[in-house]
Amino acid sequence: MAKKRLFSESKEPEDVDVVTRTRPKRAAACKDFKEKSVRISEKSATFVTKKDQILEVDNEFDALHLTASPGDIHEPRQIRRITDFILHDEDQIRHSVEMLEIRDIFIDGVVLPSDEYSKNGVKFRSLERVERWSVSGYEDGSPVIWVSTDYADYECVKPASSYRRIYDHFFEKVRASVKVYKRLSKSAGDMSPYELAAAVARSMSGSKIFASDVAAIQNFVIKEGEFIYNQLVGFDENFGEIPVLLALRDAVHVERRPSNGGLRISGGETSDHTQVDGVEEDRKYAKLLQDEEYRKSIKRARRNSSSVTASTSVHYIKTTEDEIASDYPFPSYYKNYREEIDELLLFDGYEIDDEEDLPRMMLNNWALYNSDSRFISLELLPMKNCDDIDVTVFGSGLVTEDNKEWNALKNSDASTKSQVNDGMPIFLSQIKEWMIEYGASTASVSIRTDVAWYRLGEPSKQYVSLYGPVLKTAMVTISIIALLKEQIRMARLPFADVMRRVSEFHEDDKAYISSDYKVVERYVVVHGQMILGMFADYPNKAISKCSFITYLAKKREERHPTKWIIKNKRILQKVNLNPRAGMAPVSKRKAMRATTTRLINRIWGEFYSNYYPEDSSQAVDAENGEEEVEEEGENEEDDADAEETVPETVEVQKSNTPPKKIGGSSGKMEIRWDGESLGRTSAGEPLYLQALVGEEMVAVGGAVVLEVVDQDEIPAIYYVEYMFETSDHCKMLHGRLLQRGSETVLGNAANERELFLTNECMNVQLKDIKGTASFEIRSRPWGHQYRKENATADKLDRVRAEERKAKDLPTEYYGKSLYSPDRGGFFSLPLRDIGLGSGSCNSCRIREDEEGRSKLKLNVSKTGFFANGIEYSVDDYVYVNPECITTDGLNDGIKKYKSGRNIGLRAYVVCQMLEIIIPKESRKGSFKVKVRRFYRPEDISAEKAYASDIQELYYSQDTDVLHPEALKGRCEVRKKNDMPVRYEYPISENIFFCERFYDSSNGSVKQLPVNIKPKFSTIKDDTLLRKNKGKGVEAETGSGIAKPDLVPEEMPLATLDIFAGCGGLSEGMEKAGVSTTKWAIEYEEPAGEAFKQNHTESTVFVDNCNVILRAIMERCGDQDECISTKEANELAAKLDENQKRTLPMPGKVDFINGGPPCQGFSGMNRFNQSSWSKVQCEMILAFLSFADYFRPRYFLLENVRNFVSFNKGQTFQLTLASLLEMGYQVRFGILEAGAYGVSQSRKRAFIWAAAPDEVLPEWPEPMHVFNVPELKISLAKGVHYAAIRSTQNGAPFRPITVRDTIGDLPPVENGESKTNKEIRGDMNVLTNHICKGMSELNLIRCKKIPKRPGADWHDLPKEKVMLSNGKLENLIPWCLPNTADRHNQWKGLFGRLDWQGNFPTSITDPQPMGKVGMCFHPDQDRILTVRECARSQGFPDSYVFEGNIIHKHRQIGNAVPPPLAFALGLKLKEALHLKKSL
Repeated sequence: MAKKRLFSESKEPEDVDVVTRTRPKRAAACKDFKEKSVRISEKSATFVTKKDQILEVDNEFDALHLTASPGDIHEPRQIRRITDFILHDEDQIRHSVEMLEIRDIFIDGVVLPSDEYSKNGVKFRSLERVERWSVSGYEDGSPVIWVSTDYADYECVKPASSYRRIYDHFFEKVRASVKVYKRLSKSAGDMSPYELAAAVARSMSGSKIFASDVAAIQNFVIKEGEFIYNQLVGFDENFGEIPVLLALRDAVHVERRPSNGGLRISGGETSDHTQVDGVEEDRKYAKLLQDEEYRKSIKRARRNSSSVTASTSVHYIKTTEDEIASDYPFPSYYKNYREEIDELLLFDGYEIDDEEDLPRMMLNNWALYNSDSRFISLELLPMKNCDDIDVTVFGSGLVTEDNKEWNALKNSDASTKSQVNDGMPIFLSQIKEWMIEYGASTASVSIRTDVAWYRLGEPSKQYVSLYGPVLKTAMVTISIIALLKEQIRMARLPFADVMRRVSEFHEDDKAYISSDYKVVERYVVVHGQMILGMFADYPNKAISKCSFITYLAKKREERHPTKWIIKNKRILQKVNLNPRAGMAPVSKRKAMRATTTRLINRIWGEFYSNYYPEDSSQAVDAENGEEEVEEEGENEEDDADAEETVPETVEVQKSNTPPKKIGGSSGKMEIRWDGESLGRTSAGEPLYLQALVGEEMVAVGGAVVLEVVDQDEIPAIYYVEYMFETSDHCKMLHGRLLQRGSETVLGNAANERELFLTNECMNVQLKDIKGTASFEIRSRPWGHQYRKENATADKLDRVRAEERKAKDLPTEYYGKSLYSPDRGGFFSLPLRDIGLGSGSCNSCRIREDEEGRSKLKLNVSKTGFFANGIEYSVDDYVYVNPECITTDGLNDGIKKYKSGRNIGLRAYVVCQMLEIIIPKESRKGSFKVKVRRFYRPEDISAEKAYASDIQELYYSQDTDVLHPEALKGRCEVRKKNDMPVRYEYPISENIFFCERFYDSSNGSVKQLPVNIKPKFSTIKDDTLLRKNKGKGVEAETGSGIAKPDLVPEEMPLATLDIFAGCGGLSEGMEKAGVSTTKWAIEYEEPAGEAFKQNHTESTVFVDNCNVILRAIMERCGDQDECISTKEANELAAKLDENQKRTLPMPGKVDFINGGPPCQGFSGMNRFNQSSWSKVQCEMILAFLSFADYFRPRYFLLENVRNFVSFNKGQTFQLTLASLLEMGYQVRFGILEAGAYGVSQSRKRAFIWAAAPDEVLPEWPEPMHVFNVPELKISLAKGVHYAAIRSTQNGAPFRPITVRDTIGDLPPVENGESKTNKEIRGDMNVLTNHICKGMSELNLIRCKKIPKRPGADWHDLPKEKVMLSNGKLENLIPWCLPNTADRHNQWKGLFGRLDWQGNFPTSITDPQPMGKVGMCFHPDQDRILTVRECARSQGFPDSYVFEGNIIHKHRQIGNAVPPPLAFALGLKLKEALHLKKSL
């Protein structure tokens, strides 16, 4: 017999070099194949099948020629596929493939080309002897059988129908061999052949000949142990040394009387002989005959199986909570105070389709619960994966490597067992099935998700009482099996006798239930489905299908008619709907359907009706319905590396770049001016108001349609600014592109009738116009008082549009906004500057201004120059690119690592312009700039930087000559006494002071000598607006307006903070002096209390915002316009009169801000699971409804960075569309908090909205160096927008470090708190300087982590440590090295912070094995304290947090960093000042 090989193992040159598909190693091919010619005899004919005509030839040789591709003819050995084949002997008796080892076997069939896409074949009639057979596909788990003749190797595709049953049986033997190979390749650990057979049987469930009868498959694997052994040893001789494979070979000793006489076959005989003598050949022949009889017996058994047995094997009878309730404790809920990792993240490197190939892990300290986080018994879940079940089970626990240990079936009381606290805390996706493997006194329970198998270790203390009944039932089942095995006629022992004997068990028996027969019977019947499941997998059919089981199945069916169909095919779906996904471990809240206004419900409902029609029936009315979930506010993904992968993008087009190529005219038409010329352009060309083009009138202020050269694009529409006639009598128009909403960032969320004016303009000949478009500039009165009036008008407009559409009339377009992709927003139309017909175009002016600003130009006196819109003069203080200044090398060679991302980055160098140097022999206009360098403390040393003011500079005598392009903006240098007052918030002004001198020759710093008198910046009146401050480093404004000090009379804005948390956003806005938070809404009580403590003047509603909105609309008499649930209505009615009196009212709220806690954006992708029904529970709908109902002057939405890309950007787009529909101007962007004086990486998405007559705030200038690339938002067609520039290459100030943030705090021990005299601000007592306690093992690990930058778990020694309970534990958690390759080496876990680096993203539960594992103090052996985390977010030490330590960490981790909010507030103040000046 030929050895079976994996094709890739072939070493023959002809197989490796010339064959592109894997195949077995073969004998030499026919030498003269390519010289022979094809001769089709006259007898050859074609016969017709249902699909194709198949040519029939006399011999195999001709068939090979006719199916050869051009390259095949030169191959030394031919490869084909064969279908409709039969293997038979000379007498046409069909035989299994194996029979060719005993006698001559021939094949005929239809030969197909080797190309699997080719279907035309050739049938040959003559007998061709099969020389050998082999198998491939071991590695990928999909067996392929090959047979070989002298001419070719054939891949067996499909047998003839008359040969199918024989071939299928052989194929299952091969399939079992491959499954065993896959299993043993992963782990050939200590397992019995029966465990191996059971595991393989589960993976083969659903086979052609066994269906879902796992027990039958297990018997089959045992019986074919010798065949499997031979195949694997033939494939790899090393398999012959695996004990379990040897045991499998010897496991069966078959004693059977075959039809041709009595012959005993022993599976224990070796089969690896190199010679096959007569005795061995007889043995093989007898074995093959026995196989044939066995195959027929399987067929008979399947045909004659009883209906009850069939029912129990195909269906699973539902177990309900009510029937087993008396055996379980009162329901309780899962509570956990540690952060858990999604199992999908842990196993995201696995790409597995077969559940038996899933990783095998151990789960300790575990608990199971449903979607409400309520504990649930494993018994309620079918042991087999079933269709249409109504039970959903999730789990959590500590995952470790599977130790292969089975639990002793003894006392299940958790109090007698030590809890296992090692491992990674995870939450599981939905559990699909479970199983029990058992021996006489041990058992192993395993559960399967779509990601992994988990062997259950010790349950958590919370869950142990729910696990006891499962173990009890397992004990009872094992005892009943043992009882039946003792019987001579076990199959006939009736159910009543079994119950009687179980009731006679002694009280000390682990399977004891009761001595009362009825109690025992009730227990066995109500827990019967688990018992049936354990019996179904028992290999002895006399027991697994005995009278007891038949009767129990009948009792179960009588008790419950509900049956679930067991799935034969399991589809692995990698999605996690566990309620803990994206949620904190301590909060429980109702996922109430959002209260909305009709406008918000219509916009979002219509979108999901159009794009998710399966849910359209749910898209309008609010219904009762809720689910209880836990909610995590906004945990952001960890940034593993400084460099982020950004897709290749197209930068935003500037306003002077025409986006479309316009096609020319294809015919002649009459064109004439209608009316006299009304003026001339600046070039002297006559201007006209309208023209007749063909039969259509084109007018200034109207819209025209132009054909686009690109045939894939729809026609372009342009707004007519003015029309003129050139000197060569060409009639022209100058137009601006009106962009369809679908071509903007709005995508599919846009209104198809709304067009957006752009700054892309061009001249067009009137003869190229294809027609006119109906277009109006729409303006609605603004304010909450006009909301109903506008809604009525919009409704009538929509009805009219639908009627026109039904009549196939042209679309009537309208426009309300200007879309500027390079400014990232939608703005009010400049009505005073468009459609004037004056020959002037605002877009052209913008383009000319940009061109002028970009030019480098010396002034007339040669004492200054203009660059990028900034005027530089001699004696000015300027920022210089650090790469252009000679460095001292202090920062060179510093290794960058996670959360040390800013090390080595440098701020701009501050210099003073001394003179402008114009070389005598130079190109026209070229010049250089001589500057004096001022040093910063960080240029001297890190210690000097920490001890000095960040705005301090040192005068020097060092000068440089630079190209003017090296200058990046202007700043001021003053005397220290002239500095503006500094508060505890970050720097927002480009102002420095100098009073010391640095001598670079010796590195000394001393007081500024008397003889050196720097020319400091002129101090302007601080009551005036300072212009051009930091010009060139601001985001995108041309005004250059810096922070004003005077507050307009109407400020501060009366603010409503929704989803307020502890108040980080309000804190920053109020410190900026732009708002006063009069009202706040927060659901979590500890966070609400913290807000009250810190904002004592605010009215805080600790309630669901859905309830508050309902109450407000009720109080205003607008309940008919409010879409809310019955629960929200009832709770709103229960608010006391004092609460109702203090509710905010429309007209009283100037500013609404907040960050809606959207579960999906941070990981739990609820939209993708049940579109509209789940979307309605998202709080962003309620948040937008507040904006719609109140119509405040300003609105600010904050969320995680993923908000803009989540759900393919649809949520982001719908949010923008909703605000635009209300009439707002809208701007969007992503900011990095670290660039605004926070010592952590925290990227946040923001959406500003401003009323039509207000000024939209610009984005704040990033003031600190931070190693993050531009944070881009995808707009449309590959175009991206970044709100602010990256500060990787420079900014006004250095990054804030860990030492800057927490270096002055007193030391704290693990789990301790510290109260001390406050160092910062006016606090007398330091509060919340308390850290979470670690377990003994994690504390040991922490102490072993070196106190140096970048140290983490990789630095732990590979050793075991003895704990105080005497248990030996690995110092390195097993899962870290074993899964590191799939998780960026788990960088940072158990990591120490670096004094000179920055904090990672602040999270709600810092722990060494958490999502952000770098949480150890740089010098102390502990986790960061609450106060240290608060400082990392920019909270002042005076800020109070409420609740326990978990609540406090949650409040901090969910907050908007106040310094970032402060920077946004300053820009809002600028906008208010600009509005006042207009």
